[in-house]
Amino acid sequence: QVQLVESGGGLVQAGGSLRLSCAASGRTFSRYNMGWFRQAPGKEREFVARISWSGAGTYYADSVKGRFTISRDNAKNTAYLQMNSLKPEDTAVYYCAGALYTAPYHMSEVEYWGQGTQVTVSS
Repeated sequence: QVQLVESGGGLVQAGGSLRLSCAASGRTFSRYNMGWFRQAPGKEREFVARISWSGAGTYYADSVKGRFTISRDNAKNTAYLQMNSLKPEDTAVYYCAGALYTAPYHMSEVEYWGQGTQVTVSS
């Protein structure tokens, strides 16, 4: 069982930066592939970024590539999402996701979800 708790969301102006954190409980965090998804009002939840259990492999949605960076610190049981050059269209609730057998891309691949953290980007 893994519990995920996100933090770091908030209100930022366009062009600004935020760093989201996802703290995981349990001693098996290092075995889990992690991902970030987001859901804007009235829209479906969508993939943002993913990272393999070792941190060696990362993948991004085209909409965030070059602006967002996913990383992890297995010693701290924490995954991160550094968001730079934020745009109003990045406004959403951001969710941390964990999966044991694959780095999650589809929602169906996610085994554990965090509760979400709100990111609001003003123009």
